[in-house]
Amino acid sequence: MQPAKPPTEPTPSRFSLPGSVARPSPALQSKGVKITISKENYLKTIAEAESEGEAVIAATLARWLNVTAPAVTMAIKRLKRDGFIHVDSDGHITLTAPGREIANRLLNRHHLIERMLTEIFGMEWFKVHEEAEQLEHAVSEDFERKLIEKLGAGASCPHGNLVGLDTPVDRRRRGLRPLDEGAAGEKLSVVSVFERDREMLEYLENLGVRPGVTLDVIARNYDETLTLRVDGKSVQLGRPVASRVWAAAADSRTAQ
Repeated sequence: MQPAKPPTEPTPSRFSLPGSVARPSPALQSKGVKITISKENYLKTIAEAESEGEAVIAATLARWLNVTAPAVTMAIKRLKRDGFIHVDSDGHITLTAPGREIANRLLNRHHLIERMLTEIFGMEWFKVHEEAEQLEHAVSEDFERKLIEKLGAGASCPHGNLVGLDTPVDRRRRGLRPLDEGAAGEKLSVVSVFERDREMLEYLENLGVRPGVTLDVIARNYDETLTLRVDGKSVQLGRPVASRVWAAAADSRTAQ
């Protein structure tokens, strides 16, 4: 199952507000660096891919953003020229301090919008990622501050994910592990789910597997599926999906 992808060249949101695009640092502003929605998306995607434990190269960005190799090559040249990324001799891409600042600002806005949509407007958890992808570019600094005042900072998003860099290594240090590693007889609590695949999220919702749910691992099957008991019913979950769900022992007090 492939992750849901944003459009090749994002267009300005119809909800755009003054000052909605993340501002570069004063040093970059003095050089006349312009931040566009496309640049924001590339920088955020680099940070998101890092959080999934991927080594970020041009092919990674092409896959995550569903764009052509030539489009990625041009974007990398612009981002490198503007001082937002570093590309080493092997083609590995990392964010510079200004690039990470912009990526983190966008990730934080995305996170706040997802929480706003669920906590204030009651939207289903599996729908909010795509909405936030559009609205994150339209949030002004004033509105961002109001969201923080209303919702608070530091809480996880509706998918259970933390804002900012949170790699698989970080999650394991907190006692989390992918659901596909669950052993028969274990009782586990679902903590977080990979959020970029709308089809997968709806599939999990239909099975009753969502953040906060406690389930029992009944069996690990020969065909690499898991038999789970969720809300009193038996369900089957394949490894490709189970590997995208992070869980903790149900009796643990794992820190988010």
